[in-house]
Amino acid sequence: MRSVAVALAAGAALFAGAAHAQSDPEAPHWLQRIYSASEHLSYTGVFVYQHGDRVETSRITRIVDPTGVRERVEVLDGTPREIIRVNDEVKCYLPGSMTVKVDRQTSLKPFRLRIENVSSIAEQYSMRIAGIERVAGHDCQVLVLEPKDNLRYGHKLWADVSTGFLIRAKAFNERGETVEHFSFTQLQIGGRLDKELLRPRFNTDGGGWRIENQDAAEMSLADHGWALRSLPPGFSTVTELKRDLGGGHETTHVVVSDGLAAVSVFIEPLAVKGRSPRAGASRQGAMNIYSRTLDRFVVTAVGEVPAEGVRRIADGVERLVPR
Repeated sequence: MRSVAVALAAGAALFAGAAHAQSDPEAPHWLQRIYSASEHLSYTGVFVYQHGDRVETSRITRIVDPTGVRERVEVLDGTPREIIRVNDEVKCYLPGSMTVKVDRQTSLKPFRLRIENVSSIAEQYSMRIAGIERVAGHDCQVLVLEPKDNLRYGHKLWADVSTGFLIRAKAFNERGETVEHFSFTQLQIGGRLDKELLRPRFNTDGGGWRIENQDAAEMSLADHGWALRSLPPGFSTVTELKRDLGGGHETTHVVVSDGLAAVSVFIEPLAVKGRSPRAGASRQGAMNIYSRTLDRFVVTAVGEVPAEGVRRIADGVERLVPR
């Protein structure tokens, strides 16, 4: 359940010059088509997701009907894992530990984009159409988005010409290097989809399984004495949640997005960490992490944006009500 992956292997000089380029007038139309397809189409297929040195293959089935959205993702590599989504409820099956984690849908996925506000995206990225290419048996319109600052990655998207469905995506840094990539290798869009494909592989009725409810609930950041100020241009709050950590402790989870990239901000009491954490930055593939302490809390920003982007977002967290 990670945010979007996308990218173009271009030189640094090209990247820098593109910041001032004019956007293709057809590009916003394609962004809107991609978003509409991601929300309304049913599909099934196999996709490969790569970030850093890690490569993972998964099978996904998604059915949209009058009852809502149902989705099943099965990880095909390494330790078996499975994710079942019914509307906003998400269950993650971990057979290795005989655990089912129950949560709400809060993050973006590599094959879906949150692009309701296309005009906002156009303010932060230069967009151009880059011809037709064939991916997984589908003719795709190629769309390139190059950021106008160093706070987000660039994107290259391949959308099915007939439906607008996103079939391949890459993210690239300021040097034109691919930092994240996903691509369908097999895909059926629409048509008759067998609902048996949504059935969980693991039977938890026989006992032995542990159910862990993340107890996520919507909340107001301001009502809990926090503010997220000075967000990078184009970023806005998508979700504000609180989670019960037990022992009378809660963690605050906020998701912000610019329409393509998503960053999660966690605010946790120092007591939960058990020790004073080391503030600073780290990186895992395309994902950057930045932590800082504030009063008796740890603020951590995690997202698939450059290091400066997560630092700016974490530094924007302020305490409104001292404890």
